[in-house]
Amino acid sequence: MATSSALDTLIELATKETDEAAKRLGQCMKAAEETEQKLALLMQYRDDYAARFQQNLTTGLTAMGYRNFQLFMDKLEQAIDSQKLVVRDAHVRVERERTAWQASERKRMSYGTLANRALKSKQQAESKRDQKQTDEHAARQFLYKR
Repeated sequence: MATSSALDTLIELATKETDEAAKRLGQCMKAAEETEQKLALLMQYRDDYAARFQQNLTTGLTAMGYRNFQLFMDKLEQAIDSQKLVVRDAHVRVERERTAWQASERKRMSYGTLANRALKSKQQAESKRDQKQTDEHAARQFLYKR
């Protein structure tokens, strides 16, 4: 079984790796949230622009104004579609980082389990040694009393 100091080093390295993975996961989650907010903003802007267009229809609109509206709405839809792809990619990165964090956390926990087993084994060996010394002492005491 590995020595205690080697396991301690492995646990320390795994803990650092887990912390770094958690930090990367947090950054990806924040970035994903920001992309979702940008998408929501674009969609809100599209809806507001369409509502203003509807209001302008009541007062009359030139053919050029209508064409400009259509072109602008097309560009907004393209921007929204592009942002949806960015959001999807951000979610993929979040899942990838979550998987990496979970793997490093499992590794850290397995090293902890190994360290606990090593400690328990050492304690059992010490207990057996102490019991053996106690038995030998009692046997000597018994022999000297005779």
